[in-house]
Amino acid sequence: MSVVGIDLGFQSCYVAVARAGGIETVANEYSDRSTPSCISFGPKNRSVGAAAKSQVISNAKNTLQGFKRFHGRAYTDPFVQAEKPGLAYEVVELPTGSAGIRVMYLEEEKNFTTEQVTGMLLTKLKETAESALKKPVVDCVVAVPCFFTDAERRSVMDATQIAGLNCLRLINETTAVALAYGIYKQDLPAPEEKPRIVVFVDLGHSAYQVSVCAFNKGKLKVLATAFDPFVGGRKFDDVLVSYFCDEFGKKYKLDIKSKIRPLLRLAQECEKLKKLMSANASELPMNIECFMNDIDVSGSMNRGHFEEMCESLLSRVEPPLRSVLEQAKLKKEDIYAVEIVGGATRIPAVKERINRFFGKEVSTTLNADEAVARGCALQCAILSPAFKVREFSITDLVPYPISLKWNSPAEEGLSDCEVFPKNHAAPFSKVLTFYRKEPFTLDAYYSAPKELPYPDPSLGQFHVQKVAPQADGSSSKVKVKVRVNVHGIFSVSSASLVEVHKTDDSEEPMETDQTGKDEEKMQVDPEESKPEESQSTQAESKPGSEEMETSQTSPKEKKNDQPPQAKKPKVKTSTIDLPIDHYPPWQIGRDTLNLFIENEGKMIMQDKLEKERNDAKNAVEEYVYEMRDKLSGDYEKFVNEDDRNSFILKLEDTENWLYEDGEDQPKQVYIDKLTDLKNLGQPIKTRYQEFADRPKAFDDLGKQIQLYMKIINAFKNKEEAYDHLNAADMEKVEKGTNEAMEWMNNKMNLQMKHNLTVDPVVKAKEIQAKTKELTSTCNPIVSKPKPKVEPPKEEQPAGEQNGPVDSDANSTGSQGAEQSADTAASDAEKKLPEMDIE
Repeated sequence: MSVVGIDLGFQSCYVAVARAGGIETVANEYSDRSTPSCISFGPKNRSVGAAAKSQVISNAKNTLQGFKRFHGRAYTDPFVQAEKPGLAYEVVELPTGSAGIRVMYLEEEKNFTTEQVTGMLLTKLKETAESALKKPVVDCVVAVPCFFTDAERRSVMDATQIAGLNCLRLINETTAVALAYGIYKQDLPAPEEKPRIVVFVDLGHSAYQVSVCAFNKGKLKVLATAFDPFVGGRKFDDVLVSYFCDEFGKKYKLDIKSKIRPLLRLAQECEKLKKLMSANASELPMNIECFMNDIDVSGSMNRGHFEEMCESLLSRVEPPLRSVLEQAKLKKEDIYAVEIVGGATRIPAVKERINRFFGKEVSTTLNADEAVARGCALQCAILSPAFKVREFSITDLVPYPISLKWNSPAEEGLSDCEVFPKNHAAPFSKVLTFYRKEPFTLDAYYSAPKELPYPDPSLGQFHVQKVAPQADGSSSKVKVKVRVNVHGIFSVSSASLVEVHKTDDSEEPMETDQTGKDEEKMQVDPEESKPEESQSTQAESKPGSEEMETSQTSPKEKKNDQPPQAKKPKVKTSTIDLPIDHYPPWQIGRDTLNLFIENEGKMIMQDKLEKERNDAKNAVEEYVYEMRDKLSGDYEKFVNEDDRNSFILKLEDTENWLYEDGEDQPKQVYIDKLTDLKNLGQPIKTRYQEFADRPKAFDDLGKQIQLYMKIINAFKNKEEAYDHLNAADMEKVEKGTNEAMEWMNNKMNLQMKHNLTVDPVVKAKEIQAKTKELTSTCNPIVSKPKPKVEPPKEEQPAGEQNGPVDSDANSTGSQGAEQSADTAASDAEKKLPEMDIE
């Protein structure tokens, strides 16, 4: 099972994996651990990541970036409309009403949903993880901003499915950072002790998030979160862009905002300048050549001036910090540490504001860029059975209060109930009880729309079907389970109808669930929230479920606690699961999602085919350059002048063809072209290779011949080491050696007379085969071992072989017998404690 964590950033993404050595952030094909959140569409294929980033200016209208915040949003959404003017690509309204993106792809105009675009990016990140792990990747954990609403989270989940990923959990970015911080800490307080309170500040490229967390040994609980989704590093870039647009407009009479390409170039340069100012307080220059209308522009900026211009942005740093402390009912003195992550926290003025607010130095122990991805990988490892991870429980929270409303038969109007208040523990389930005679609808919505960075507070409608009255015509009891799951997504997860069966054969008190005729008027009691809060606080430490009666049942239950006044028929109950129809806003239908998955597969295949075509084309180009260089160098003496000139001409023609007619040809055409060139070039390459390998092959054969000649001479001189060898066998050795020597001398003489520009007389493989043949013939003969001669035995006189020898042998034998008996006895004693003795 793969263990992968993905940080889907607005500007760039990071992928972390769990390996035997721990958590590691993996690098892409450019050896960069950061992959730009960028996708570019061309006439033949897509480019994703760094390859797409390089086309931001050259292919501006078809290169997408900054699409993360379009998830789950309608085209008419104020945020989408505010973003549109600053985008080089076209944002359009799709038939569903959601925001889509229009590009030219494969020479056609195509519309893509935000889910499809994010799916493309996730496919690239999946490939990066697979190349690092050397195995398929399916399971992962993906990070999203803590302020993402239900619709946005559902949209990201759909994107993971389009990419062929199984998302085990959508984790909040600040929670992932807290996990990366806490799981390695060995000095956390014990569970029963007062928790350690840590604030995490994440100021990224597009948003600002703050969370306060309580740590105990093996436990993390998020107490509160606050955010400003419209403050980030890009807003600081925009301040610089606006300043230089005005300055260059006055200085060079240029209307930069009228054209997108100069504006994108300026944005890139301003981002670089901002990063330089974070490390350098002096005046810094900015020069851009051929910026617009072939005019070179230059300007300068220093940190002091930049901070003055950004004062309105810097003033927005403190409110979320104040908000989290108020929500968690904490004082600044309660905070153990303040950890900062995110690229924009490197701006000195931001860091200084956070320091000033808390009255203490901020901590930078976490990697500002990679902490989120590492936290995701840790969460994935915890959820994976393949890795053994230290016990660590995570309790997240619900960022916005969630309520339900429905038509109440008793009041003949709408009733509502807040099921999950703000900062309620998550994941969490609750059971609500309704009394109904017919199917009913529950409307879920965020009950504090002013807090939402999203225009539509609705979470969708849940239709509970197949509700029927009891046999006696009374209302049926319907138990509805509502849940906020691990992804932070709200749902009515199940509904069941409780059927009541009365029997008259024996009389027993009625169950306390039954509360009389008034049950038909089921509605939510506003005061019911009080006991609910107390129950939820008991359950917060371990997310679970609680049952909440939505009716005014408390007084009646007290009566039922008393001894029954009269005997009533015995009641049996059974439950029937009820179907629920859910209509969330902007949710992609199953059929549409399957179509998107299929389209993504087709695009992956198209990218693969285009890559193979380009590789074939590049192979031809590479061969042309390689052979042209070597024909005037290493291969020069292995080809005659006429052949060389004609081959060079052929190579030049091929090069010209590549940049003209051969610019866009099918893969097979390039393969055929390369084969034609290799038919001319391979003999030359072979002659060169043979010239290099032949001397060593001859040398090895010569050494073997010398070795066997030495052994033959030693045998003829009757040296002791070889005098055991058979004369007939040695004749075979001598014959084979002489033949090999004659063959070698003959071939060497012929080769020396041979011209290098023609194929060699003998190849290195033939010489090696001759060496092997000689060795296999001679080695078994000359390597025969000399037989060992044993020294003669001395015979003893016959008389001495009797008495003493026999007595010694007997005594030895008797001693051995005694010893073996003693050994057996001692062994038996050793085994006694394990034996059962009766």
